[in-house]
Amino acid sequence: MKLIYLLLALGVFLPRVLADGLPDLGDASQAVLSPQQERRIGESVMSDIRSSSELLDDAEVTDYLNSLGARLVANSEDPARSFEFFVVKDATLNAFALPGGFIGVHTGLILSAQSESELASVLAHEIAHVTQHHLARMIAGTQKNTITSLAALAVAILASRSNPQVANAAMATAQATGIQSQLDYTREHEREADRVGLKTLERSGFDPRAMENFFERLQKYGRLYENNAPVYLRTHPLTTERISDVQNRVEALPYRQVPDSLDFQLVRAKVEASQGPSTQAIKIFQAALKDKKYSNEAAQHYGLAVALLRGKDNAGAEKELALARKPVMAHPMFDALAVQIKLAANQPGAALDACRGALKRYPHHRALIFVCAETQLQMRQPNEALSLVSGELKARGGDYRLYQLQAEAYAALGKNLQQHMALAEAYVLMGSLNEAVIQLQIGLKARDGDFYHSSIAEARLRQLREMEKETRKQAQP
Repeated sequence: MKLIYLLLALGVFLPRVLADGLPDLGDASQAVLSPQQERRIGESVMSDIRSSSELLDDAEVTDYLNSLGARLVANSEDPARSFEFFVVKDATLNAFALPGGFIGVHTGLILSAQSESELASVLAHEIAHVTQHHLARMIAGTQKNTITSLAALAVAILASRSNPQVANAAMATAQATGIQSQLDYTREHEREADRVGLKTLERSGFDPRAMENFFERLQKYGRLYENNAPVYLRTHPLTTERISDVQNRVEALPYRQVPDSLDFQLVRAKVEASQGPSTQAIKIFQAALKDKKYSNEAAQHYGLAVALLRGKDNAGAEKELALARKPVMAHPMFDALAVQIKLAANQPGAALDACRGALKRYPHHRALIFVCAETQLQMRQPNEALSLVSGELKARGGDYRLYQLQAEAYAALGKNLQQHMALAEAYVLMGSLNEAVIQLQIGLKARDGDFYHSSIAEARLRQLREMEKETRKQAQP
């Protein structure tokens, strides 16, 4: 409901100035939504996503996806635009773009991608939806309808990216004729996203034929399963015309064989090892290793190590990780897993020793920083943990987990005000302004902060209260 109210508010104050430089498909989008308003809508949706259990909160998977996405964005139509990529825990094959540069990828898509170039092709397509302002144009196409229909249809479009069933319910509230014309418009957007995304894929050094291969496999799945086709087919209408268009464009490009990165292989193995019961995941990896059915042996041993750790077989996990290191030796995901195994085996001292060398090699690997700070706190070294996470916050910026660890370190040091200031920032990043305000109020009541920190806390409290007031104002029907 929050998004509906926000869109209603935007509908009342539609800017009338058209933006320059939009593609020939139409330039009415920015007359309806400015880039700032798109970002606000995206942030509103992301606030709900971040607070849900559907978000995959895994630093290594998320960081890999954002690294891959950044490489594509740098070669996109709008390289200066801000993007954020996130992973949804959903076995279905799907990806979706939200206003403001937020792009979600289902775990099912990561596992279904048969190469890194295929995964990159989907991200390039979704990036194109954002850079070409497709969602804003969809809303622009309904501006003659009532504000209520506009909001309902916009919510339907957003929901259809991730949950077709919710989309069907939302669409039922809008006029049938308007919905049909909007779906036709969406097919045109899909064709443009293919063309623009293919250019981005090729410029980024990936195999452009991966998009064609992905489409052909989707089409095959659609024919096989008809009523149970992949979600991606229902949210991204795939036609013979689209496939032919991509094929024709690919034929004009030089052949390029692009090997998968080890990062892709390890992330894919980690996602697979995290699915379903640990016993089932262990059997899948063991069978693949026995039959030698894998594209990367190191990644296969790594995936089995992750699955065994989930199954509380710490010794087995350590053995498999050692096998994964043999052909590859050094990788930050190996080091982070090694520390996790030591902690799970109740060997914090050994974990701390592993952290020292690992942090020298990979000082900014988030998962390693998380587990090493946790180790330092467990070993009653709060000053070391505080130095580690505070340094990373200065280098990287906002990360709710870093603020949570910072709060734990301050708590161990008996610094109540700073503990609650850190927790407040964590809640802000998780989209809970009310909880952030409460944390600052608790911290100020402790009265153990110096003048400098107290002044910062009071100023931040005033700022968050204003943000709360503005959010409530936007939510007014």
